[in-house]
Amino acid sequence: MKILVGLGNPGREHLLNRHNLGFLVLDAWAAKHGESFRKKEFRAEILRTKMGAEDVLLLKPQTYMNHSGESIHEAMSFHKVAIEDVIVVHDELDIPPQSFRLKRGGGHGGHNGLRSILPMGDAFFRVRMGIGRPPHPGMEVADFVLGNLTKDDLDFWQKEMDRVHEAIELAISGKPEIAMNQFNRKG
Repeated sequence: MKILVGLGNPGREHLLNRHNLGFLVLDAWAAKHGESFRKKEFRAEILRTKMGAEDVLLLKPQTYMNHSGESIHEAMSFHKVAIEDVIVVHDELDIPPQSFRLKRGGGHGGHNGLRSILPMGDAFFRVRMGIGRPPHPGMEVADFVLGNLTKDDLDFWQKEMDRVHEAIELAISGKPEIAMNQFNRKG
């Protein structure tokens, strides 16, 4: 079994925040496959499904970003899933907007959702959704990540979502290196 986590904050007021790109990716995957997050467990909205031959638990923690790791830990413990079998989709300041990159391991880079996961280890696979840095130096990072995606960003991600899903499905099927080689790009 694999656990696919989308990071974000619960509530309608956060729905289109940059910080909620992880939720948006999982919601788009569910909609594309005619599924939805109808169940709650592990302090998260969940969806059990298959990707290829792999059983996958899609998890949207409802603990707010800074405590996402608590929800993930509960699901990992219950299903006896190792950190290496966790894929986390999250917003990333250090990647230009309208691009995504994949990697395994690393630090938190100031991202509190990732910081809350790291006590379990850093070997999880990451789908890093680029949002770039705040547009002007005086803007607080928290205000930026909690701001809504622009219409251009939303249009881009709607078109790009199939590629993001393809990368995730490759990683889940045991081919993360192929996914990284195919989808990591500058821009």
